[in-house]
Formats: sequence, structure tokens, C-alpha cells
Amino acid sequence: MLYVITGPTASGKTARAVHLARAIGGEIVSADSRQLYRGMDLGTGKDLDEYDGVPYHMIDICPAGYKYNLFEYLRDYQEAALDIAGRGKPVILCGGTGLYVESVLKGIQLPPVPRNDELRHRLAGKPLPELAELLSHYKTLRNNSDIDTPQRALRALEIAIYYHERPHLKSLTQPHPLHGYVLVGVDIDRDTRRQRITRRLRERLQAGMVDEVRALIDGGIAPDDLIYYGLEYKFITQHVLGQLTFDQMFSQLEIAIHQFAKRQMTWFRGMEHRGFHIHWLPWDIAPDAFTQSVLAMPPAP
Repeated sequence: MLYVITGPTASGKTARAVHLARAIGGEIVSADSRQLYRGMDLGTGKDLDEYDGVPYHMIDICPAGYKYNLFEYLRDYQEAALDIAGRGKPVILCGGTGLYVESVLKGIQLPPVPRNDELRHRLAGKPLPELAELLSHYKTLRNNSDIDTPQRALRALEIAIYYHERPHLKSLTQPHPLHGYVLVGVDIDRDTRRQRITRRLRERLQAGMVDEVRALIDGGIAPDDLIYYGLEYKFITQHVLGQLTFDQMFSQLEIAIHQFAKRQMTWFRGMEHRGFHIHWLPWDIAPDAFTQSVLAMPPAP
């Protein structure tokens, strides 16, 4: 059985998933695109102490500086899910990366796409708007995840062109939707979400988030590779490099996280338009009531 707990940042997804896992003897698979990286803890909000002994997967699986992709996620998710189910345990997919959640539920399978050095050389130094315009000729841009940075846009172009030049691969990438799962969204009103985001940002900065970024750079991670990850790692890296004061960093980062949460909700609404039924439960519902509600929900046909 697959349970999916999703929602925007700062909605308390992890605590809900942990309570559910403890109640049914399940294991959690992360659907967070940045918690994959080792050493990126405060900035990605891993909060590993929240798991309190509940087994988790897809966290700390690759080094900081690596550029993990959707192909790798789907491959590694499948391996983790088969392992958990093979031991008779329920799988609980938890995270706010809508692309990962939707791709899992669609049953998407992606052939590996090799690096295209000729394309990278030809497009090196092109501004982000120009790369985004090129990418729009190959795919519909549903959100900004492919065009957050020139590096992301270039990789997205690499993948799109690879599939475009190999139409025989199209059948392999078509959805094979899953059945029998329960998809739950943690619903939090905008004002409360904004308050929790700001409070959590202050707490993580006080806990040493700037020192975490500085340690990654001192450990050999190129600043541009950290900026690639966006949000905390983008703005704090710019602060560490002296490009932003602390106050400028805080203000710009706070705005960026609020905008990110808004984009997450836009993705989830898009999922509903694309035929996924998300059972929304309030963020402040009692833990036992949340779990009981989830277990009473009918699985997707």
C-alpha cells in the first residue's frame, strides 16, 4: 500500500508522515529534491530527529555539489519502494517536490540521458531567458523548476532535445498510472504558512545555517554549485561571498521561500486539474485524527 503525504513547505508534512508510519508500521520515502544531499541539513530542513526511529529512505544519498535528476529519483524510488513492500511494510511517500510526487503516481519511466558536450559548449554563457525560450520549443513549462538557473535550463534542454531526436523513446516515457494509493495534502492557510516560514527561517539561521554553507564551500563545493540548488543555498552563498549583507540575504530569502510555497500550491492545484484527487486535511488537526482520517480514505481506483 502506498500513502502519499504532500503539501507546501512549513506545513508539517514530516511529522504527519512519521505519526502515520508509526501507527501502521510503515517506512518513509522522501520526495524532497534537496534532502538527497549530504551535508545540506539546515538549509533543506531535514529535521532528522523528527523521524525518531521511523525508517526513512532517499535522504543523504549523494554528495553536495552533485546534480541529481528526475531519472535518478524514479530509479531510486522504485528500488526503495520495492524493498519496503518486499518486507511487507507500507510505503509512505512524503515531500513537497510536486514533480517527484506526480511522476511516481503517473508511473513514469525515463531512459537515461547522457551529457551533450557539444550542446553545452554551443550554449555556454547564454542568458537564462534565451535558454528558457529555447526550451519552450520542446516542452510546456508548467513551473520554474527547469529554469531556476542557467545550469538547470541547459540540462532540461539536453534532455528535451535527446527525446526529440529519438521519437522511438516516446512510448517508454508515457505514463503508466499507479492504482490503489492514498494521496493526502496538508492544508495550511496562507497567513499561517507565511508566519511559520519566517519563524523557521529565523530558527535555522540561529542554528547555524550560514556556517553550514560556509563549511560546504570550505570543503570544496564550488559556490556556483550551491547557488544551483536555489533558495537558502543561493542567498546564503551570496551572503558568504560578500555579495549581500545579512539583512539583504534574509529579506530576499524570505520572499523567495514564500514564492516557492506559492509555486508548490500551484503545482498541487495543477495535479488536481490533471485528474489526481488530493484529500486535503488541515495542518493543525490532531495527530491521531490525521492518521485515522488517512486510513479511512478510499484508495485511488
